[in-house]
Amino acid sequence: MVVTSAEGGLCCTRVGCSTFPGSGCYGDPERLCGTLNPVLRPFLIVITLGWKLELVMSTKDKLICHVMKEEPIGCRNKVTVVGVGMVGMASAISVLLKDLCDELAMVDVMEDKLKGEVMDLQHGSLFLKTHKIVADKDYSVTANSKVVVVTAGARQQEGESRLNLVQRNVNIFKFIIPNIVKYSPNCILLVVSNPVDILTYVAWKLSGFPRHRVIGSGTNLDSARFRHLMGEKLHLHPSSCHGWIIGEHGDSSVPVWSGVNVAGVSLQGLNPQMGAEGDSENWKAIHKQVVDGAYEVIKLKGYTSWAIGMSVADLVESILKNLHKVHPVSTLVQGMHGVKDEVFLSIPCVLGNSGLTDVIHMTLKPDEEKQLVKSAETLWGVQKELTL
Repeated sequence: MVVTSAEGGLCCTRVGCSTFPGSGCYGDPERLCGTLNPVLRPFLIVITLGWKLELVMSTKDKLICHVMKEEPIGCRNKVTVVGVGMVGMASAISVLLKDLCDELAMVDVMEDKLKGEVMDLQHGSLFLKTHKIVADKDYSVTANSKVVVVTAGARQQEGESRLNLVQRNVNIFKFIIPNIVKYSPNCILLVVSNPVDILTYVAWKLSGFPRHRVIGSGTNLDSARFRHLMGEKLHLHPSSCHGWIIGEHGDSSVPVWSGVNVAGVSLQGLNPQMGAEGDSENWKAIHKQVVDGAYEVIKLKGYTSWAIGMSVADLVESILKNLHKVHPVSTLVQGMHGVKDEVFLSIPCVLGNSGLTDVIHMTLKPDEEKQLVKSAETLWGVQKELTL
């Protein structure tokens, strides 16, 4: 026997509900309406049979008895991916497979593709530990995200420099960033779209966020490529090969040969010519392969996706798990290593749940620092012409 109240609550004489048989409720419509029972919400339809009221319940209501009166606690680790292109989806699946969030949101202007991608992921929910995967064209779906990964933008064409992409993508960011800020004002922005260093600067300016909450994926992938190629040359696993690519994520990136080591053994100490023109082992070719790697992949398959997706998940993991790991990511470097302009470049930084918490002071040789300054000047030459 059930009746609804004005507030949508229920009074019931069924065992397990708040008002039991024999309480004086039965047959008294005033007392029926006076007791609210949230346990039976929601319901399908109420059929009145004289004074007796019966509830036609759904299968869900028959199966599940809700015992918590408070509102459910929202997600603790929500990640949003803006853009469902190749890089966006590779980032999304990499985050999901590492079990980094309890909610993944995706947003894009291409509604059909967005719907198809989210359905495809949802159909694999059984194999994931992320219980909620959502998507929408409206940025309200991104609300209360901890980390927002921005991959949207015009795709880099074969042979096209990352810097040539800049103006097209700046205009796209003028729409994206304000919407992110509106719905997730406390999030950490992780910019992946190219040219990533300039667009991280653009995101910083448009968002109004403090610098530690706007991070570019930078040379995290370049350094991974570098370590992979080192491992190939030395027949070692990349995790045992230590080396850093800093500066621009692109053509003017800087290999820090003075810091390359295996088990703490400096390779430049063993080969003083490492990275120089006169090196008989031609280690310099490794850096060229790093720079050309993306172009080669684009030439062969039309785009890059998997490696950058895994790199993004690596950064998201360090942030959400508060790992305090050091990554080469893009941040404001004005005043560091002789850089005078307001540019974002990659240097080793510590990532935690507050974002980018610290910067590592690298000891660079004069020629390495000179290359870093040149990389900054290359970016500033383009950046200073932008209209935000």
